[in-house]
Amino acid sequence: MKVSSDFRIVDETNDYIVVDKPPFLLTHPTKPTTQPTLLNELRKLLAFEMINAGQVSIINRLDRETSGLVLAAKTSRMARKLGLLMQKRRVTKEYLAVVWGWPDWKTKLIDAPLDRQGKHRNSAIWLKQAIHQSGAAAQTRFQAELCFSKTNPAATTEDKFALIRAIPLTGRTHQIRVHLSSLGHPVVGDKIYGPDEQLYLQFIERGWSSELQQKLLLARHALHSSRLAIEDVGDWTSPLPGDLTEFCSGGL
Repeated sequence: MKVSSDFRIVDETNDYIVVDKPPFLLTHPTKPTTQPTLLNELRKLLAFEMINAGQVSIINRLDRETSGLVLAAKTSRMARKLGLLMQKRRVTKEYLAVVWGWPDWKTKLIDAPLDRQGKHRNSAIWLKQAIHQSGAAAQTRFQAELCFSKTNPAATTEDKFALIRAIPLTGRTHQIRVHLSSLGHPVVGDKIYGPDEQLYLQFIERGWSSELQQKLLLARHALHSSRLAIEDVGDWTSPLPGDLTEFCSGGL
Protein backbone atom coordinates (compact mmCIF):
# COMPACT_ATOMS: atom_id res chain seq x y z
CA MET A 1 0.00 0.00 0.00
CA LYS A 2 1.57 3.26 -1.15
CA VAL A 3 1.64 5.99 1.48
CA SER A 4 0.89 9.51 0.29
CA SER A 5 2.86 12.29 1.95
CA ASP A 6 0.64 14.96 0.39
CA PHE A 7 -1.09 17.16 2.91
CA ARG A 8 -3.16 20.33 2.58
CA ILE A 9 -2.16 23.52 4.38
CA VAL A 10 -5.26 24.81 6.17
CA ASP A 11 -3.72 27.84 7.87
CA GLU A 12 -0.25 29.26 8.47
CA THR A 13 1.21 32.18 10.43
CA ASN A 14 4.70 33.09 11.59
CA ASP A 15 4.00 31.05 14.76
CA TYR A 16 2.16 27.91 13.63
CA ILE A 17 0.92 25.84 10.72
CA VAL A 18 -2.26 23.74 10.49
CA VAL A 19 -2.40 20.93 7.95
CA ASP A 20 -4.89 18.29 6.85
CA LYS A 21 -3.10 14.93 7.16
CA PRO A 22 -4.00 12.09 4.78
CA PRO A 23 -4.58 8.58 6.18
CA PHE A 24 -1.62 6.18 6.46
CA LEU A 25 0.94 8.98 6.89
CA LEU A 26 2.82 8.60 10.18
CA THR A 27 2.84 11.74 12.31
CA HIS A 28 6.20 10.99 13.96
CA PRO A 29 8.86 8.39 13.13
CA THR A 30 8.26 5.40 15.43
CA LYS A 31 11.49 3.61 14.51
CA PRO A 32 14.23 3.95 11.89
CA THR A 33 12.31 3.88 8.62
CA THR A 34 12.39 5.20 5.09
CA GLN A 35 8.63 5.81 5.15
CA PRO A 36 7.60 9.47 4.97
CA THR A 37 6.31 11.11 8.13
CA LEU A 38 4.40 14.32 8.62
CA LEU A 39 7.12 15.67 10.92
CA ASN A 40 9.84 15.17 8.32
CA GLU A 41 7.70 16.60 5.53
CA LEU A 42 6.98 19.69 7.62
CA ARG A 43 10.69 20.08 8.36
CA LYS A 44 11.37 20.08 4.62
CA LEU A 45 8.59 22.59 3.99
CA LEU A 46 9.76 24.89 6.79
CA ALA A 47 13.50 24.52 6.14
CA PHE A 48 13.98 28.28 5.88
CA GLU A 49 12.33 28.92 9.24
CA MET A 50 14.36 26.17 10.90
CA ILE A 51 17.62 27.62 9.58
CA ASN A 52 16.59 30.92 11.20
CA ALA A 53 16.14 29.52 14.74
CA GLY A 54 12.68 28.11 14.11
CA GLN A 55 11.42 24.60 14.88
CA VAL A 56 8.61 22.17 14.14
CA SER A 57 6.70 20.93 17.20
CA ILE A 58 3.59 18.89 16.46
CA ILE A 59 0.95 19.70 19.07
CA ASN A 60 -1.79 17.11 18.43
CA ARG A 61 -0.62 13.74 17.18
CA LEU A 62 -2.94 11.55 15.08
CA ASP A 63 -2.71 7.79 14.62
CA ARG A 64 -1.29 6.62 11.30
CA GLU A 65 -4.69 5.69 9.85
CA THR A 66 -6.54 8.72 11.22
CA SER A 67 -6.86 11.63 8.82
CA GLY A 68 -7.48 15.29 9.51
CA LEU A 69 -6.24 18.39 11.29
CA VAL A 70 -2.78 18.59 12.81
CA LEU A 71 -1.33 21.73 14.41
CA ALA A 72 2.41 22.36 14.60
CA ALA A 73 4.23 25.23 16.31
CA LYS A 74 6.99 26.98 14.39
CA THR A 75 8.64 28.68 17.40
CA SER A 76 9.56 27.55 20.90
CA ARG A 77 7.43 30.35 22.36
CA MET A 78 4.32 29.15 20.54
CA ALA A 79 5.07 25.52 21.38
CA ARG A 80 5.11 26.42 25.09
CA LYS A 81 1.90 28.46 24.79
CA LEU A 82 0.03 25.71 22.95
CA GLY A 83 1.32 23.07 25.35
CA LEU A 84 0.00 25.02 28.32
CA LEU A 85 -3.39 25.54 26.66
CA MET A 86 -3.60 21.80 26.00
CA GLN A 87 -2.80 21.06 29.66
CA LYS A 88 -5.49 23.52 30.78
CA ARG A 89 -7.99 21.84 28.41
CA ARG A 90 -8.63 25.02 26.47
CA VAL A 91 -8.70 22.98 23.29
CA THR A 92 -11.75 21.60 21.49
CA LYS A 93 -11.34 18.56 19.25
CA GLU A 94 -14.04 17.02 17.11
CA TYR A 95 -13.82 13.85 15.05
CA LEU A 96 -16.09 12.17 12.53
CA ALA A 97 -16.30 8.38 12.66
CA VAL A 98 -18.15 5.90 10.46
CA VAL A 99 -19.37 3.03 12.64
CA TRP A 100 -21.22 -0.24 12.36
CA GLY A 101 -24.92 -0.21 13.29
CA TRP A 102 -27.55 2.42 14.01
CA PRO A 103 -27.36 3.94 17.51
CA ASP A 104 -30.60 4.16 19.47
CA TRP A 105 -29.50 7.55 20.81
CA LYS A 106 -29.02 10.99 19.32
CA THR A 107 -26.41 12.07 21.85
CA LYS A 108 -24.41 10.07 24.35
CA LEU A 109 -21.77 10.84 26.99
CA ILE A 110 -19.43 7.99 27.88
CA ASP A 111 -17.47 8.27 31.12
CA ALA A 112 -15.36 5.12 31.26
CA PRO A 113 -11.70 4.92 32.39
CA LEU A 114 -9.15 3.32 30.07
CA ASP A 115 -6.08 1.21 30.69
CA ARG A 116 -3.85 -1.06 28.65
CA GLN A 117 -5.74 -4.34 28.32
CA GLY A 118 -2.66 -6.52 28.83
CA LYS A 119 -2.25 -5.22 32.40
CA HIS A 120 -5.48 -6.91 33.44
CA ARG A 121 -6.11 -9.84 31.08
CA ASN A 122 -4.55 -11.63 28.16
CA SER A 123 -4.17 -9.51 25.06
CA ALA A 124 -2.51 -10.44 21.77
CA ILE A 125 -1.88 -6.74 21.05
CA TRP A 126 0.39 -4.89 23.49
CA LEU A 127 -1.02 -1.40 22.83
CA LYS A 128 -4.71 -2.41 22.94
CA GLN A 129 -6.75 -0.39 25.44
CA ALA A 130 -9.79 -1.46 27.42
CA ILE A 131 -12.29 -0.01 29.85
CA HIS A 132 -11.13 -0.76 33.39
CA GLN A 133 -11.99 0.85 36.72
CA SER A 134 -8.32 1.28 37.65
CA GLY A 135 -7.50 3.10 34.41
CA ALA A 136 -7.17 6.79 33.63
CA ALA A 137 -10.33 8.90 33.46
CA ALA A 138 -11.77 9.15 29.95
CA GLN A 139 -14.88 10.94 28.71
CA THR A 140 -16.23 11.24 25.18
CA ARG A 141 -19.37 12.97 23.95
CA PHE A 142 -21.02 11.45 20.86
CA GLN A 143 -23.65 12.76 18.47
CA ALA A 144 -25.29 10.71 15.70
CA GLU A 145 -25.13 12.68 12.45
CA LEU A 146 -26.40 10.22 9.83
CA CYS A 147 -27.71 6.66 9.63
CA PHE A 148 -27.54 4.73 6.37
CA SER A 149 -27.46 1.19 5.01
CA LYS A 150 -25.45 -0.47 2.27
CA THR A 151 -25.61 -3.75 0.41
CA ASN A 152 -22.61 -5.97 1.04
CA PRO A 153 -22.06 -7.99 -2.16
CA ALA A 154 -19.74 -10.46 -0.43
CA ALA A 155 -22.35 -11.38 2.16
CA THR A 156 -25.49 -10.47 0.14
CA THR A 157 -26.76 -8.61 3.18
CA GLU A 158 -27.93 -5.09 3.93
CA ASP A 159 -25.59 -3.68 6.57
CA LYS A 160 -26.32 -0.65 8.76
CA PHE A 161 -23.85 2.16 9.43
CA ALA A 162 -23.80 5.59 11.04
CA LEU A 163 -21.72 8.74 10.87
CA ILE A 164 -20.90 9.84 14.42
CA ARG A 165 -19.42 13.10 15.68
CA ALA A 166 -17.08 12.43 18.60
CA ILE A 167 -15.85 15.08 21.02
CA PRO A 168 -13.19 13.73 23.40
CA LEU A 169 -13.12 15.56 26.72
CA THR A 170 -9.88 13.78 27.65
CA GLY A 171 -7.02 12.56 25.49
CA ARG A 172 -6.39 8.87 26.16
CA THR A 173 -4.85 6.44 23.68
CA HIS A 174 -7.47 5.11 21.23
CA GLN A 175 -10.17 6.69 23.40
CA ILE A 176 -12.82 7.29 20.73
CA ARG A 177 -12.37 3.85 19.18
CA VAL A 178 -12.59 2.03 22.52
CA HIS A 179 -15.64 3.97 23.69
CA LEU A 180 -17.49 3.43 20.41
CA SER A 181 -16.70 -0.28 20.47
CA SER A 182 -18.02 -0.47 24.04
CA LEU A 183 -21.32 0.97 22.79
CA GLY A 184 -21.59 -1.80 20.21
CA HIS A 185 -20.68 0.53 17.34
CA PRO A 186 -17.04 -0.14 16.41
CA VAL A 187 -15.41 2.06 13.81
CA VAL A 188 -15.54 0.62 10.29
CA GLY A 189 -12.11 -0.66 9.24
CA ASP A 190 -10.80 -0.86 12.81
CA LYS A 191 -8.36 -3.78 12.94
CA ILE A 192 -7.96 -3.71 16.73
CA TYR A 193 -11.38 -2.81 18.15
CA GLY A 194 -13.51 -4.11 15.26
CA PRO A 195 -14.90 -7.60 14.69
CA ASP A 196 -11.77 -9.57 15.65
CA GLU A 197 -8.37 -8.43 16.93
CA GLN A 198 -6.78 -11.35 15.04
CA LEU A 199 -7.37 -9.31 11.88
CA TYR A 200 -4.77 -6.84 13.14
CA LEU A 201 -2.24 -9.63 13.62
CA GLN A 202 -3.00 -10.94 10.12
CA PHE A 203 -2.45 -7.47 8.73
CA ILE A 204 0.90 -7.11 10.52
CA GLU A 205 2.07 -10.51 9.28
CA ARG A 206 0.78 -10.51 5.72
CA GLY A 207 -0.43 -7.03 4.86
CA TRP A 208 -3.75 -6.02 3.34
CA SER A 209 -5.71 -8.82 1.65
CA SER A 210 -9.06 -9.55 0.01
CA GLU A 211 -10.08 -11.44 3.17
CA LEU A 212 -9.46 -8.37 5.32
CA GLN A 213 -11.31 -6.24 2.76
CA GLN A 214 -14.41 -8.43 3.07
CA LYS A 215 -14.40 -8.31 6.87
CA LEU A 216 -13.28 -4.72 7.51
CA LEU A 217 -14.66 -3.03 4.34
CA LEU A 218 -12.09 -0.20 4.55
CA ALA A 219 -8.29 -0.39 4.50
CA ARG A 220 -8.11 2.07 7.39
CA HIS A 221 -10.23 2.87 10.40
CA ALA A 222 -12.85 5.44 9.45
CA LEU A 223 -11.84 8.23 11.82
CA HIS A 224 -11.21 11.84 10.81
CA SER A 225 -10.12 14.87 12.85
CA SER A 226 -12.67 17.38 11.58
CA ARG A 227 -12.33 20.35 13.95
CA LEU A 228 -9.60 21.81 16.13
CA ALA A 229 -10.18 24.97 18.15
CA ILE A 230 -7.75 26.55 20.61
CA GLU A 231 -8.74 29.45 22.84
CA ASP A 232 -7.33 32.78 21.64
CA VAL A 233 -5.42 31.06 18.82
CA GLY A 234 -7.75 29.72 16.12
CA ASP A 235 -10.61 27.49 15.03
CA TRP A 236 -10.14 25.19 12.03
CA THR A 237 -12.31 22.63 10.26
CA SER A 238 -11.76 19.87 7.72
CA PRO A 239 -14.45 18.18 5.61
CA LEU A 240 -14.92 14.43 5.54
CA PRO A 241 -12.22 13.07 3.18
CA GLY A 242 -12.98 11.40 -0.12
CA ASP A 243 -12.70 7.76 0.95
CA LEU A 244 -15.14 8.22 3.84
CA THR A 245 -17.50 10.40 1.81
CA GLU A 246 -17.62 7.69 -0.83
CA PHE A 247 -18.32 5.03 1.77
CA CYS A 248 -21.19 7.04 3.23
CA SER A 249 -22.77 7.63 -0.18
CA GLY A 250 -21.48 5.02 -2.64
CA GLY A 251 -20.90 1.30 -2.87
CA LEU A 252 -18.71 -0.92 -0.73
